[in-house]
Amino acid sequence: MKTLCSCLCIVTATLFSFGIAHANPQPVDVLQQMSRAGRSLDYEISYISISKQGIDSLRYRHAVIDKQPLGQLLHMDGPRREVVSHIGGISYFEPGLEAFTLAGDHIVDALPAIVFADFSYLEKYYDFIPVGRNRIADRLSEAFRIVARDGSRYSYVIWIDSVTKLPLRIELLDRDGEPLEQYRVISLLEGEQVKSEMQELLSISSPPRLSLPAAENVELDWSIGWVPAGMHEVARSRRKLPNISEPVESRLYSDGLFSFSVNISPSGSNVGQQFYRQGRRTIQTETRNGNEITVVGELPPSTAKRIASSLSFKVQAQ
Repeated sequence: MKTLCSCLCIVTATLFSFGIAHANPQPVDVLQQMSRAGRSLDYEISYISISKQGIDSLRYRHAVIDKQPLGQLLHMDGPRREVVSHIGGISYFEPGLEAFTLAGDHIVDALPAIVFADFSYLEKYYDFIPVGRNRIADRLSEAFRIVARDGSRYSYVIWIDSVTKLPLRIELLDRDGEPLEQYRVISLLEGEQVKSEMQELLSISSPPRLSLPAAENVELDWSIGWVPAGMHEVARSRRKLPNISEPVESRLYSDGLFSFSVNISPSGSNVGQQFYRQGRRTIQTETRNGNEITVVGELPPSTAKRIASSLSFKVQAQ
């Protein structure tokens, strides 16, 4: 009898643990579901974007028709400004300007970059912390905080719809927990109605596609000694700017969530160290060895300063 009871206890405990595991998926799994939902579902969201520059009211639609993803971003106030993503790229339509198309697979202007992030990569460098549930846009949502483990970047709090897994609210916070930007959904529609309204986009002829300069494989005689964990170089360039005789050299870094560039140009004077921050963007400048070092990106000022200080120039052979 004791043996039977023991077996029943083990089976019950196993089933209970199995149920808990499925009822409470890992945060990274929920975030990955959000990333997939944003690319695969047929939906329409009306939302506001709040930053230090003001408040914008927008509508974003997405549908997959005949295996072809389509997206449309519309600014709801002022002159009609529209961005459309289709198989040919991303097309921009603004009054007073000639329409054009850029290469791309989704509208980067529509949703915060975190929506399309690769969370399986980011979990090596960030903590994903569940912070409870809430009601957003009359829908039940699960909230998570995304925090860099090395403390070198800003953090996010994101509320995800429990049913569709679409993001309902996203806040970007500085290192003191103060909001820098906020994305907040006001209404969410999904299903065949959205797909039907998106059908007309299939007949839109693409504006001329702009060709961007080919990436250069340039050798630079300087390097960065420290970057936040998970950041890696994604591009480099050497280019001429108006009114500057010597070219400006740049390296671009990203972890898929935040990015920054380091730029080197000749300095006409010794201005010491300066920094300027507006919202999420910081500009850190210092002069060394006749060169002006400028770090520009989505970083706290202390992080930008540390990056600039870690830069070193190669010793030129005599």
